[in-house]
Amino acid sequence: MGILFGVTGILLNHRGTLKINAAKTDRIERELLLPDPKPENIEVFAAWLQAELGLNEKWSRLRSQQPREISWGGESVTQPEKWSVSLSNPKRGYSAEYWVGNAYTTVRQFDRNVFAFLNRLHMASGMGVAWILLADTIAGSFIILSLTGILLWTRLHGPRLLAAALGLGSLTLAIFFIWRAF
Repeated sequence: MGILFGVTGILLNHRGTLKINAAKTDRIERELLLPDPKPENIEVFAAWLQAELGLNEKWSRLRSQQPREISWGGESVTQPEKWSVSLSNPKRGYSAEYWVGNAYTTVRQFDRNVFAFLNRLHMASGMGVAWILLADTIAGSFIILSLTGILLWTRLHGPRLLAAALGLGSLTLAIFFIWRAF
């Protein structure tokens, strides 16, 4: 697991600088005709869409945006209610939007290659609580490994211990001030 996190961490850290385009996501967009009668709420819409797409997982995010007044061509018009549902796991993601009253809904499907899959595992995107706890455990073990390495380097005496204390103290203060700034 540590090797997986290390490799994906390097890919994530250097993707902009070294122009590593290993992680790719294919996007497919399509429109689905809604059944008659149209869904009366977002939960019914999500259930219909789940059956229509043949998905076993439940939608992870359901959002409803209430109708509102907007300016269109210099006139004030009422924008209808908008329903958005999404589902994501490391390999594939779906998102759908429906403007209440339309005869169709727009569905986007995101298919990820192996590197994008590994990056999403690294970020714990679309994963369950067990995976997030595992990722936190690995991160915690890296912290403990670093701290024990510093303690071994200092041999717990003399100038090295003072240097380590000054370095860790400075790092702690820097993190504190950055945290307070936000």
